[in-house]
Amino acid sequence: MMKILAYSSHFLVSTTQLTVVLILTAAVFIFFIVVAIIKMYKLKAENKRLTEMESYKASVDESYKDFTEGHLYDNN
Repeated sequence: MMKILAYSSHFLVSTTQLTVVLILTAAVFIFFIVVAIIKMYKLKAENKRLTEMESYKASVDESYKDFTEGHLYDNN
């Protein structure tokens, strides 16, 4: 029984060690979240800039064509 207690004490971690590991893990996740938020705002700004360009608006207006005119189920 004494040998089991002696070996098991090697696997125990202190509260300080556990706290440090949890803080480091939280810091890594917070870093990734901040990077993702910054990228999201940059992509949003780029998307807004591109949609406000005149060439994009012209291509969107010309790209749609009424495809129902020659349809088989047309009742006219």
